Amino acid sequence: MATKAFQKIFTKITKITKATCSLKATGIGYDELAVIDGRQGQVVKIEGDEVTLQVFAGTEGIRTNAEVVFMGKAPSLKVGDRLAGRFFNAYGEPIDGGPVPEGREVEIGGPSVNPVRRKQPSELIATGIAGIDLNNTLVTGQKIPFFADPDQPFNQVMAIVALRAQSDKIILGGMGMSNDDYLFFKNTFSNAGALDRIVSFINTTEDPSVERILIPDMALTAAEYFAVEKNEKVLVLLTDMTNYADALAIVSNRMDQIPSKDSMPGSLYSDLAKIYEKAVQFPAGGSITIIAVTTLSGGDITHAVPDNTGYITEGQLYLRRDSDIGKVIVDPFRSLSRLKQLVTGTKTREDHPQVMNAAVRLYADAADAKTKMENGFDLTDYDNRTLAFAKDYSEKLLAIDVNLDTTEMLDVAWDLFARHFTAAEVNIKQEFVDKYRGKITLNH
Repeated sequence: MATKAFQKIFTKITKITKATCSLKATGIGYDELAVIDGRQGQVVKIEGDEVTLQVFAGTEGIRTNAEVVFMGKAPSLKVGDRLAGRFFNAYGEPIDGGPVPEGREVEIGGPSVNPVRRKQPSELIATGIAGIDLNNTLVTGQKIPFFADPDQPFNQVMAIVALRAQSDKIILGGMGMSNDDYLFFKNTFSNAGALDRIVSFINTTEDPSVERILIPDMALTAAEYFAVEKNEKVLVLLTDMTNYADALAIVSNRMDQIPSKDSMPGSLYSDLAKIYEKAVQFPAGGSITIIAVTTLSGGDITHAVPDNTGYITEGQLYLRRDSDIGKVIVDPFRSLSRLKQLVTGTKTREDHPQVMNAAVRLYADAADAKTKMENGFDLTDYDNRTLAFAKDYSEKLLAIDVNLDTTEMLDVAWDLFARHFTAAEVNIKQEFVDKYRGKITLNH
């Protein structure tokens, strides 16, 4: 062993697997970074004086006498106001051609906030997407995933949310993105003039897949700086958590650990919870809200990744292509925000809960009518009106390209009620009917 500028250097590797190498060393810490033959690695296991390193780019070609340099620290990020508007890789290094930002160095992956320091979430976070804000309203400090098939435009939805969301900062964590998607986000944010409030950490398909494991911790370390030290409302967008879980599985399998369900590591639940539990509302006003994409394999909701995610998060948002209008919508039947009642009707207009419930009930009646039609039964006049309503509802409110504030969404819903149904069929409190239905201009 040699020591150079406080860095410990070793040149005798005792064991090499596909993803790891082991050596005898002392005075090394868990999660400590190292450079193995020029490749980045991280300590994942210490047993006595045997240290096992995970090599992010894989171990192919590494010799047993290769130089291993321990950096004396875990992965860290320089936090500060200059993070805003920048794009970084999984190590927090700039990938946008700009300088390394000045700031205070903070180790990533710290513990989640003590429950005593948390406050009950109570602030609306509007996204401008009616399928979310009207039916599945989000609250600051919430954690919620999008469940989507891989061919759905979930990254476009994330970009829409980033641009429209009423928050002070957006932190984007991209895992396993194609270069096209990376450039899409970069160009979309630049063209919208929104870069000054967005920080992005990107791992593309060309980067080592194992580096994806670092992205959520990098994103959340940046989020904690703005939420804790600046008291800002921060929205963290993570896409795609299935790629993150696949990277965990690669490491686990290469370390010869026995896999659990669907080839995932047995630690999957705690690995996901460690990320999602960083969502928090602070008493001082700062907050971290997490919206993550979990892609489904063949629509399989029972797969280990969405299954574990569902136990941790506070609801889920489903994207579905609506064949009647040819657009992607936020599915009102399978989507759920478990915290929406904390803000609907209090931080939004008083008629919001009743309008939301009436619209979904009528949409369900339309689904029944569609089943009758597909099975060859005669449709009633009411059935036909529910079908017409469902098409309008999908087009004007559920489609992801709809951009309205919550008051406009409620007005559009009242317009659709008036166009297709009697007051008795809509079944909303008379005081709200008198107050809001009359204001709507019908466009027959």
